[in-house]
Amino acid sequence: MSEPCHDIAHLAHVELLTDRFEQSLDFFTRVYGLVPSLLEDGVAYLRGFDDYEFHSLKLTAADTTGLGHVAYRASSPEALDRRVAAIEKLGGGIGWVDGDAGHGQAFRFADPDDHVFEIYYDTRRAEPGENQKSALKNIASRFTGQGVAARRIDHLNLLAKDVSAIRDWMPRALGSRVTEYIQLDNGRLGGCWFTVNNKTYDIAYTEDHTGHTGRFHHVTYAVDQREDVLRAADIFLENGVHIETGPHKHAVQGTFFLYVYEPAGNRVEVANAGARLILAPDWEPVCWTEADRKKGQAWGLKTIESFHTHGTPPVPSHG
Repeated sequence: MSEPCHDIAHLAHVELLTDRFEQSLDFFTRVYGLVPSLLEDGVAYLRGFDDYEFHSLKLTAADTTGLGHVAYRASSPEALDRRVAAIEKLGGGIGWVDGDAGHGQAFRFADPDDHVFEIYYDTRRAEPGENQKSALKNIASRFTGQGVAARRIDHLNLLAKDVSAIRDWMPRALGSRVTEYIQLDNGRLGGCWFTVNNKTYDIAYTEDHTGHTGRFHHVTYAVDQREDVLRAADIFLENGVHIETGPHKHAVQGTFFLYVYEPAGNRVEVANAGARLILAPDWEPVCWTEADRKKGQAWGLKTIESFHTHGTPPVPSHG
């Protein structure tokens, strides 16, 4: 067993592209309940009420949808340097960028499926106004009660043409550990879940059944309890938000979940996450077979076909 790597502290933020900026912003603030840290022309920096950094979601106006980039925060400046050296050795480096309103200089790179990532250390913390400050000093800001009122960013899922290539790359690039995976009968990996700390996962990759690369599957924010997920379903219903599947319980990773599409078509999840932790330093990755997955989710709900085909940006039409 290789020595555990703790160079990366946690998933920091996700940049989502939208071709319906105002509608997407309304969804993420009024309906989903994220807190605006900064609104600029065509860019919004948003966070859950207990995200400690300035933002955990960067919403950017574009002529398409999907992923702008995924960001991780390093554990120290020295850890950042070590990860940069490891990534450059792998050949995935893009180069240094100045960062944005939420953090300092960052190193950008691409995974084998052409999703863009960045890692940084210098950060800007949440700056709640007087009416946002919590009475409890250990909470980033007070509970908003707005819409779903998501607490914090939890994880994201990316679609990939070859999940096996990602499984080999993530531990070498970020020092991530594999916690669970799906082994298909044809020898390919149907999905793989990774963590950089003691959470069960911060990122997952699932096989893109369209055969395309670089597409986004979903981003997930955590709420405190299952009842919050059920309440979110009613909020989405009342606001005309398309519910793709759920509420239900995942078999893989065990989260209680609900998937919806925001107005531009990017998939978003609400989940009661964080109850399970990977505390064992010698954790053995859990293998789910194709037969296991055909049983459906934890309580028998079958995985819908769009889970493997709907992603952003949409697959180009050749009709």
